[in-house]
Amino acid sequence: MKRTHSCGGLRLAQAGHEVHLAGWVSGRRDHGGVIFIDLRDREGVTQVVFNPALAPEVSALAHGLRSEFVVQVTGKVSPRPEGTKNATLTTGEIEVLASGMQVLNPSETPPFPLDEEGVNEDLRLRYRYLDLRRPAMAEALRARHRAALAIRHYMDQKGFYEIETPVLFKSTPEGAREYLVPSRLNPGKFYALPQSPQQFKQLLMVGGTEKYFQIARCFRDEDLRADRQPEFTQIDIEMSFIGREDIYALIEGLVQRVWKEVKGVEIALPFPRVTYREAMETYGTDKPDRRYGLKLADLTEVFRNSSFKVFQSAVVAGGVVKAFNAKGLAVITTGQIEDLTNLAKSHGAKGLAWIKVENGEWKSPIVKFFSDAEKKALTDKLGVEEGDLILFGADQWVAACEVLGLVRIRCADYLEKLGKLKKDPAQLDFHWVVDFPLLRKDPEHPNMVASHHPFTAPVEEDLPLLESQPEKVRGQHYDLVLNGVELGGGSIRIHQGKLQDKIFREILKLPGDIVQSRFGYMVEALQFGAPPHGGIALGFDRLMALLLGHESIRDVIAFPKNARGQDVMSGSPAEATTRQLKEIHIKSETIPGA
Repeated sequence: MKRTHSCGGLRLAQAGHEVHLAGWVSGRRDHGGVIFIDLRDREGVTQVVFNPALAPEVSALAHGLRSEFVVQVTGKVSPRPEGTKNATLTTGEIEVLASGMQVLNPSETPPFPLDEEGVNEDLRLRYRYLDLRRPAMAEALRARHRAALAIRHYMDQKGFYEIETPVLFKSTPEGAREYLVPSRLNPGKFYALPQSPQQFKQLLMVGGTEKYFQIARCFRDEDLRADRQPEFTQIDIEMSFIGREDIYALIEGLVQRVWKEVKGVEIALPFPRVTYREAMETYGTDKPDRRYGLKLADLTEVFRNSSFKVFQSAVVAGGVVKAFNAKGLAVITTGQIEDLTNLAKSHGAKGLAWIKVENGEWKSPIVKFFSDAEKKALTDKLGVEEGDLILFGADQWVAACEVLGLVRIRCADYLEKLGKLKKDPAQLDFHWVVDFPLLRKDPEHPNMVASHHPFTAPVEEDLPLLESQPEKVRGQHYDLVLNGVELGGGSIRIHQGKLQDKIFREILKLPGDIVQSRFGYMVEALQFGAPPHGGIALGFDRLMALLLGHESIRDVIAFPKNARGQDVMSGSPAEATTRQLKEIHIKSETIPGA
């Protein structure tokens, strides 16, 4: 079988040439006995004309063609008649006058039109092999390939080795839930699929590799959403003898290269730096979308002695009062107010205080408790005007910021639907969020836990506070954020064995036997001349979704799982047989006889 050209490769320069094409019938039209088909392959579409006056036998065969038939066509390239050119196609100035045609494989009627948007996602995933034929999916896979190629070329030029690390590892349950794999040869023991190659990349630095990267497959057994999959891909990077600035420069150059080679877009460097404290204080999140305002303001001092006991008691308890002005959103409905309140409650708030400014009047159940001085301070700090909606949070600092941060995002969605705010996807707000706390309190643990992971190095000047005021110690952790999405994160690592052991045993208060069983080899490795090192992992799927303007990473993955972690096309996950379970020494309460 021979193709001389792709279906997207013909131009006027080939007029008069005989060509051989092969592909799928994307559309068929009968114009008084003259059959026109759009012949599609991954490179594009060519119009083919079957004219009974030129090739009667071939034209008779063309009457039987249907959507998604696979055919091979022979014919001459001809300029399209004046007035019939199609400016939306790269091949729109020509057509092929068929002189021969062979049906390579007929097709059943597809379960959905491949040229329409808005098809139910479950149906698309059920027939993913058909969904992949759509131009948008073909472009996503092409762009993903080009991005991976750009990454590999860039990292090679920077002196990195691409090294594979094991997929069958051991369980180190300090992050998300892991997938366990039973070992047939070691009864009662299990491998775990890696959430990331974190420990291996550090061991590569101990091994003297100095510059490592990998486009790695990772696994997390967690609740799914648009930007999560049980198996995903990350760009994993580690370097020796570096500091944070070296990581920033490397990754900024990498992102700049990918956007340039895949989209032809120039990205200005360097990216701004935003401290964790500033991000939380101003936007209520450590991954802020800064393309729009709705900035949080601190009103703690305004309400320190307020008659409104909800605010006043929060301040007395060591908390804060914060608020933001959703300008122009006083038109919000009662249902939407309830939606915002439920959102706040679902994240730990007791409620959501609000004020509408309508017809020159402040409308809210809480306004009667405010003094004139408090109203004036609110007006001055938040620029309150007619048509505004003021939303409040009163709690401990982190809780108040996070709840208002979520409400802020929801209000931005409301304002965008009303046409009063625009989150322009073409506006690329890359920035680094830095100076995270090394440790944080977790209500489910009696001791403090690592904010990032336990291998993150403290900021050197904060080391004296590690024992006396651990909550004030900053970690050398950094996140890269784009338009409110965390593209990736990393840190400078602890490279001294004694400090790493101290973090495990004295700060995180992990029992000695747990430290030894989970991380003993890591602590040991750091005692053999480990170099200073650090790294980062970027979510490749998230990067591609943002690059191509997709809301879900499922649209940039060839064979994704649905929201329940299922591959509805193949029926995965599936039941195991009794024999299979016995071979791996597993008993099942749900499978009879197992």
